[in-house]
Amino acid sequence: MLFELDSVALHRGGEPVLRGLSTGLPDGISAVVGPSGSGKSTMLRLLNRLSDPESGSVRFRGTDTLDLDPLELRRQVALVPQLPALLVGSVTDNLRFAAAFTGAEPDPGELLGLAGLDVTFADRDVRRLSVGEQQRAMLARALATQPDVLLLDEPTSALDERTRESIERTVAGLRRRLGTSIVIVTHDPAQAGRLADWIVELDRGRLVREGPLREALE
Repeated sequence: MLFELDSVALHRGGEPVLRGLSTGLPDGISAVVGPSGSGKSTMLRLLNRLSDPESGSVRFRGTDTLDLDPLELRRQVALVPQLPALLVGSVTDNLRFAAAFTGAEPDPGELLGLAGLDVTFADRDVRRLSVGEQQRAMLARALATQPDVLLLDEPTSALDERTRESIERTVAGLRRRLGTSIVIVTHDPAQAGRLADWIVELDRGRLVREGPLREALE
């Protein structure tokens, strides 16, 4: 398994968010689905130590994440948040910031191409990008760290249908072209059906079902 969660519990503001959650995510594209407040985004943040469990354990390729250096883990397991959070400056400035963690100089044309943007976006001020373009720039910045795994938190929730379809094609293409494993959080079961090989469904911090997508849907 790529990730394994064993009896994970976590509270926020005194309220339980995850309640003894045990599940696993294999290599490939996995979707974590469920209604708002089910604990999806909290689970995603546990996978690269933006949060740590209060009890239970999270393992990445068999190693407890608490035994891994957070910065190194986040280089390998890159998270693209739901709301774009780009640094002030150009798109290339953002790519260079991320690539500095690997000690490499980024190739803006290659990274932007993987994220579905052409090289003309490299010198654009991020404040002049549309929401969809910002989301793609965030994806390119995550790819600049050369991650093994991408974590995508509701990557199309604020986008129109046409842009959503384009982002979905980009996500599917990354798996084919790079072999990168992807974990996508979505409130939309139809989106999970279009993208994922594996599904984990949560409700009120508990596991509802998990498994290969086709079997889970059946």
